[in-house]
Amino acid sequence: MQAAFLPATSGWQWVRDGFRLFRKQPLAMFTWAMFISLLVVFASVTPPVGPILVVALMPIITLMTLSACKHVEADRVMLPSMWGKPLKQPGVFKKLFLMGLLYAGLCMIAGLAVFMPFMDAMVEGMRIAAVESSMDPLLSAMRIPLITFAIIYVIIAALFWHAPVLVAWHGLRLIQALFFSGIACWRNKWPFLIYGATWLLVFLFIDLCAGLLVAMGVSPQFAGTLQIPFNIAAGGILYCSFYPAYTSVFGINSASSQLDNGNSAQA
Repeated sequence: MQAAFLPATSGWQWVRDGFRLFRKQPLAMFTWAMFISLLVVFASVTPPVGPILVVALMPIITLMTLSACKHVEADRVMLPSMWGKPLKQPGVFKKLFLMGLLYAGLCMIAGLAVFMPFMDAMVEGMRIAAVESSMDPLLSAMRIPLITFAIIYVIIAALFWHAPVLVAWHGLRLIQALFFSGIACWRNKWPFLIYGATWLLVFLFIDLCAGLLVAMGVSPQFAGTLQIPFNIAAGGILYCSFYPAYTSVFGINSASSQLDNGNSAQA
């Protein structure tokens, strides 16, 4: 696989193209984003099994998302029966679930390796926070491990970013897919930086608007309720933007025909 070198402005273009795809079938993509949001809620209330399971399902969810975007791009109406079709290709579900388990395993190992050396400091921070009724001591103790973990996680995420479609649509082996995904993300680190910064600003803006409502006298609960559909819609646009990122990085102009015909490119 040959990944293109794209200009930094491509990151903004991915966001714009994602919005364009979302507008084609907003109800379908909003519903999909809401489903993913419910999975995240499930993970948050069922630790530690829930988070591990949801992370393990991420490659499958990624493939389903990009397949849906491929249909939307081709002006096909997304029907409920179409969402699971990408997983019916022989061996795809098993390969992606194994990829997800590897993803979850690497995240767990990274977390243990980063946080364990700081465990005593974090426990002490929790004790002081309880005494002083302030989260500052705990946040201070967690600052270095959190920053370190974030850096490691970005590297892990880059390896898995394009890997699901490289396995499912191009027939690459797992190690090959991880390698080419990592190379593609490294070659386009500046577009991805702009891309990530744009989405950070989008969600911060939505949060800021909710904060302004509270400042105007609206109850925090009601403001939070109003914020939910905007977060889900932004999430739907975010997921739609995965597809143009893939097609532009790998120079795919006919991904839909590749998938429909069952063709697979070899590295």
